[in-house]
Amino acid sequence: MMTKVFAVANQKGGVGKTSIAVNLAASLAHYGKRVLMIDLDPQGNATTGSGVDKNAVDKTIYGVLLGVYGAAEACVSVEAQYDVIPANRELAGAEIELIQMERREFRLKDALDEHKSRYDFVILDSPPALNMLTVNGFTAADSVIIPMQCEYYALEGLSDLISTLRKVKSNLNAKIEVEALVRTMFDPRSMLTQQVSDEIKRHYGDKVFDTVIPRNVRIAEAPSFGKPVLLHDPDSRGALSHLAFARELLFRQGMPVKEGVMA
Repeated sequence: MMTKVFAVANQKGGVGKTSIAVNLAASLAHYGKRVLMIDLDPQGNATTGSGVDKNAVDKTIYGVLLGVYGAAEACVSVEAQYDVIPANRELAGAEIELIQMERREFRLKDALDEHKSRYDFVILDSPPALNMLTVNGFTAADSVIIPMQCEYYALEGLSDLISTLRKVKSNLNAKIEVEALVRTMFDPRSMLTQQVSDEIKRHYGDKVFDTVIPRNVRIAEAPSFGKPVLLHDPDSRGALSHLAFARELLFRQGMPVKEGVMA
C-alpha cells in the first residue's frame, strides 16, 4: 500500500484540529497501522498531547525543514504506538528562514519522500494560519482533513480554506483534495448545530463524514495528561467517536476493520 499523507487543517483556531490529529494517529495505530504524526505548529500542542516534552527534545521538525538532519533522526516513538516529529517555539523562526530557501514550499515534501515509505499514514498537524508551514503541509499532503465546529462563522472560514487549497492545487500540488470534513464539539441538542451541520452537508455532500466528534470532557482533559483520549479513557464517548472516525476513514480508503478487531 502507498503511504497516505493527510494534512489536518483549519485556518480558524479552536475547532479541535490538534485533537483530531493526535487522536486519529492513536486510533489508526490502534487498528494496527504504522503512523507518523508531524507537528507543524510552533505551539507544539500535538507534541505535548502525544506525551513528548517539547522543551526537552533536541531534534524537531524545524531542523528537518532547514535540512540540518533527516526526518528519521527527529522521530520519537510514543506510548500510543505511533511516531512523532515534534515541534516547539523555535519553529516560529522557520517562517522567515524558509522564505529565503530554494524550493521553500517543498521542504517538507522533499524530507518526507525519503522517509514516509516506513508508514501507512502520515498525519500533519497544521498551524491555525495560512503561512509557509501550512503551505509546506499542503504541498506534501495527498489530501486534507478539515475539522469544523457547527457554528455561525464556520462556513465562511471553510470557503477561505477551500479557496487556498484551489491555489495550492493549481500551483504546487495537483493531486491535493479534501478528504474529510469532520464535525467536532458536536452538540446534537443545539438547533444552530443542526442547522449548520445540514448546511455543510448540502454544500459538501459525501466529503462530510458520518462520524461526529461530540463535546466530551475526556477529550478536553486528555492533553493535560499528555495522552490521546484513547489512552486516557478508552471507554469514553470521546475515545469511541475517534475510533469510529478512524474506522470510517479506513473504510473509505478501502481498508475496512471489524468492530473491536485490530487490523
